[in-house]
Amino acid sequence: MLPKILVVDDDRHTRILLDRLLAKTALVSLATDGAEARRLFAAGDFNLVLMDQRLPDDNGIDLLREFRARRPHLVSILMTGFADVRDAVAAVREGLFDYLTKPFEDLEALEAVIGKALELDRAYREIHGLRARLSDTGEAPAIIGQSPAMERVLGQIRQVAGLDTTVLLEGESGTGKDLAAKMIHALSTRAAKPFLEVNCGGLPETLLESLLFGYEKGAFTGAGQANAGYFEKAHEGNLFLDEIADMSPKLQSNLLRVLQDHSVTRIGSTQPRQADFRLICATNRPLLAEVRAGRFREDLYYRIAVVSVTLPPLRERAGDIVSLATHFLDVYSTKFDKICGPLTPAALQALESQRWEGNVRQLQHCIERAVALHPGGPIDTLHLFPAGTPGAGMARCDDSATAAALGYQDARADFERDYFRRLLDAAGGNISEAARLGGIPRQNLYVRMKRWGIVTDK
Repeated sequence: MLPKILVVDDDRHTRILLDRLLAKTALVSLATDGAEARRLFAAGDFNLVLMDQRLPDDNGIDLLREFRARRPHLVSILMTGFADVRDAVAAVREGLFDYLTKPFEDLEALEAVIGKALELDRAYREIHGLRARLSDTGEAPAIIGQSPAMERVLGQIRQVAGLDTTVLLEGESGTGKDLAAKMIHALSTRAAKPFLEVNCGGLPETLLESLLFGYEKGAFTGAGQANAGYFEKAHEGNLFLDEIADMSPKLQSNLLRVLQDHSVTRIGSTQPRQADFRLICATNRPLLAEVRAGRFREDLYYRIAVVSVTLPPLRERAGDIVSLATHFLDVYSTKFDKICGPLTPAALQALESQRWEGNVRQLQHCIERAVALHPGGPIDTLHLFPAGTPGAGMARCDDSATAAALGYQDARADFERDYFRRLLDAAGGNISEAARLGGIPRQNLYVRMKRWGIVTDK
């Protein structure tokens, strides 16, 4: 379904230009004044509003405030003349996605900004739709993402969840294996029964053994009373063993016996007990390679890898970064009781340019830090990557392999941002001198530097 865009401008040439520019990729509604804009807005659920600042019967900024009061997550762009840029910058601080100066000199840049705005709207709608479904069904938190890589994973999870068989989740640290395990449990026939999880890499062997198998009173020093282990407590439910590759050889052997016999014997006892649970395992190391290296039992591997699902790293899910960042921004704004957002176009560009070696977990911590330290309002690049933090310089296309992997618009934006930053450095921080050196009108240069977060005020 094509996105719906409302264009509000009393200038006929601007309306015709935007209508022709967007007609193939969006359903465009045109308004010439505030009254008509109100009528169209009330009748339609628009993905984006492009609003002129000066209307015959209204002020565009005031009208957008009115629209945002009715739809807090409305994504909107203000169109303004050079003389009104200061007011437009103030509106961005209030939550406006971006502003465009007229007349439009670069239609490709205009299309890129509108594309980013629609991407943010899709992120808002995906998150709100997900929360509505979870509220209605009572399901566990689902994995956010609509990239092809995640669609494949989600399809595998839905397919295997209803099968009463062991599942192995593989993937780098921070890719969301624990969330995938919870989703499998929520969609399984055992969803009404317990879901227990244990990190095998975070516990000494003896403690992990007593936690899994349980023990009888007096089995060892400190065992003052009998205690059931997780194998028993997960009866008829799902047991999630994270970082299974870190399990000792002894416990690997014991786990294999439990899976073969479907029974467990507590430490200090000779009486076997029923162990009816579905096992889900996870590892951040390729488990088959661990088998070949002699660090993991081959027979146990084939027991637990009946179905194997690999979660992709975030660098292979570029299309999901905006949705994830928007979700975390909402989560931590609520947690810290703040009104933070939206993410500015420069911030979105910076987020998408990172490698995210720590995957989704690293992105989550980045947004959490930004919200914790920000008093409120839009989140810009400097809030995400303060000086001294990883990513503070923002990723650049420093090699041909990286450049080849970028789309044209992304590569162009990366070059433009870097060029303007170098230009300002060469001019000693003086915008007028930078404009002279670059042969660019000062106001145009300032607007572009503001868009990329290079300057914050005049």
